[in-house]
Amino acid sequence: MKGVEATVDDPHILPIGPEIDLHAFVPRDIPSVVSEYVEAAARAGLREVRLVHGRGRGVQRGIVQATLERHPCVVEFWDDTDAHLGATFARITNEALG
Repeated sequence: MKGVEATVDDPHILPIGPEIDLHAFVPRDIPSVVSEYVEAAARAGLREVRLVHGRGRGVQRGIVQATLERHPCVVEFWDDTDAHLGATFARITNEALG
C-alpha cells in the first residue's frame, strides 16, 4: 500500500485452519503454541483440529497430548493412526472461553 510502512511491531494475522504443523517449533514452545492455537481455533468456531507433531521418539507427541489434556477447550483427543507424519486430532469447544 502506498504511503504505509510496515514495522517489526506490526502484528501478523494468520488464518486459523483445521490443522497446524508443529515441526517448525522447538519443544519448549510447543505448550504455548498448542494452547494458543486451540483457543484461537475454538474462537473461530472450529470443532475438530489436527496437530501434526511427527513420529520420532514421541517427545513432541507427549508434549502436545499433555497440553491438550489440561486445556479447558479440549473435549477429547486421539492419535491419527493414518498419519505418516504423526498427528493428534482434538475435538474442541468454545464454551470454556466465556
